[in-house]
Amino acid sequence: MNQRDPHLPLPTEARVPQLTDVQGMVDRRNIAINRVGIKALRQPIRVLAGSGEVVHTVATFDMAVRLAADAKGTHMSRFLEIIEGTAQALSIATVGNMLATMVDRLEAREGRIEIQFPYFIEKRAPVSGVRSLLDVAVVVTGEICNAASTVTLTVTVPVTSLCPSSKEISAYGAHNQRSHIGIAVRTAAAATLTIEDIVRVAEAQASAELYAILKRADEKFVTERAYDNPKFVEDLVRDVAAALNADARVAWYRVDAENFESIHNHSAYAVIERDKACVSFS
Repeated sequence: MNQRDPHLPLPTEARVPQLTDVQGMVDRRNIAINRVGIKALRQPIRVLAGSGEVVHTVATFDMAVRLAADAKGTHMSRFLEIIEGTAQALSIATVGNMLATMVDRLEAREGRIEIQFPYFIEKRAPVSGVRSLLDVAVVVTGEICNAASTVTLTVTVPVTSLCPSSKEISAYGAHNQRSHIGIAVRTAAAATLTIEDIVRVAEAQASAELYAILKRADEKFVTERAYDNPKFVEDLVRDVAAALNADARVAWYRVDAENFESIHNHSAYAVIERDKACVSFS
């Protein structure tokens, strides 16, 4: 029988100690955990833009699964391995795939992924055409429960709103403010809705759009555009809702608007949520 040379190193598998998997042990308390995972992990990501190009940004990841009552713990490293193993640019489909992989690898029936990131859109000033970047806040949330999976895209768009009442009662001028329109959507099967699509919906229903850089001629245009197009916070959410109702790609939506009032020490707020499968719009 051949003997191993004692001066040669051990094979790799022989040198690795067999370590106890504590997370894999049985827990006797018999209490399930709704969510366990990682939170506030920052990672550079690539995002698929509406143009088909890939853009770069930095995202914050929250990932969690439901833990069975008899499981001691989850395997935290697997969450990061899923992120590292995702080669494609971020999209609704990518998040859906990550979600399915997560619950499979962590042997869970329920799970949730939330990815938050700033997204920059190049805009041209309305008169001068000068270019600048507008940043919008994006959240992509994927959830799976009882074998049903959903992915929700939420975009918060800064806009200008001008008060109709102030315009009506004032001899000159009207108060306006910066507003945030938040649009969350779930798309119909096989439909595609981009971040740029959602931004266009929000801006089209505002009193006026926002721009990072405006020349004097642009400022005149934007100011007069807002004055000619006054909107209450109620108008903002209703007009956005009407646009989403008419879009066959949208299966479910939630729209909210917050006006950061310029003459009050509070904000004005409104929200509409609709599931098109459950609500008639006649």
